[in-house]
Amino acid sequence: MSPSRTDSATRNASPTAPPAAERTALRHPKDLLLREDRLPHIWCPTCGIGTCVASFIEAIAETGIPEEKFAVISGIGCTGRVAGYVKLDSFHTTHGRAIPYATGLHLAHPEMKVVVFSGDGDLVAIGGNHLIHAARRNLDITIICVNNFIYGMTGGQLAPTTPHTARTTTSPKGNWEYPFNVPHLVASCGATYVARWTSLHVRRMRQAMREAILKRGFSLVEIIAPCSTLYARKNRLGTGYDLMKFYHDNCEVRHGADTKELDIEFQQKIAVGKFVDVEKPTFLDRIGAGRKK
Repeated sequence: MSPSRTDSATRNASPTAPPAAERTALRHPKDLLLREDRLPHIWCPTCGIGTCVASFIEAIAETGIPEEKFAVISGIGCTGRVAGYVKLDSFHTTHGRAIPYATGLHLAHPEMKVVVFSGDGDLVAIGGNHLIHAARRNLDITIICVNNFIYGMTGGQLAPTTPHTARTTTSPKGNWEYPFNVPHLVASCGATYVARWTSLHVRRMRQAMREAILKRGFSLVEIIAPCSTLYARKNRLGTGYDLMKFYHDNCEVRHGADTKELDIEFQQKIAVGKFVDVEKPTFLDRIGAGRKK
């Protein structure tokens, strides 16, 4: 009879390896919510998405809500891989359809905290229709939109958030389309919580994620993050470090600012902060009120 897998592992283990209990005690706290069998991840060096995930894991812990009450849904793209890396109930859906999946899950299990974690192309371009209607209905879900101004996974094409004059593979002479102002887009449709930070603002980002998760109604946190492989290279902006330094030097905290004034221009000041935090009945609240009539 061939030796069991356990016997083989025991025989091949280093004589100096610490006991299993000690190895567990030495694990990094964030490892508990990461699928270690999926690592190493596919994200490029200096990409901001990993920082966003780290803040998200901390935000979950700070809510005090049991992990089994969370579900994470992502679409296609670099940020869409988040659902596959977090050790929670998660769904990696088709391009632009993360919010419909999240809507169905929320309506079937309203006791769960449903978080859509995806990119600007997935949420605001092909998924834009679902984004505005989820905000209009005031569904009790949280959207974390990582905005790197470009389609990072599929070749660096022009995105709906690419700033004026910025170059991409499909706008080699610069973008002349008007980009979306994401906070204004969702606020004008009825979102109850809207914030924007960059991947440099790790503590503020974590706080915003926690507040968004705990907020009843449609909440969105936009995170500006570097794409050094495509966006920075196409626009000769330097390394990921250079982009993070740009955030440090050029972000202005403007809590409560009018969302109409939050457009992002190429290599200009970026307004960050919490812009919307209001109370109003959710979609399910209104359905319940209607049934009582």
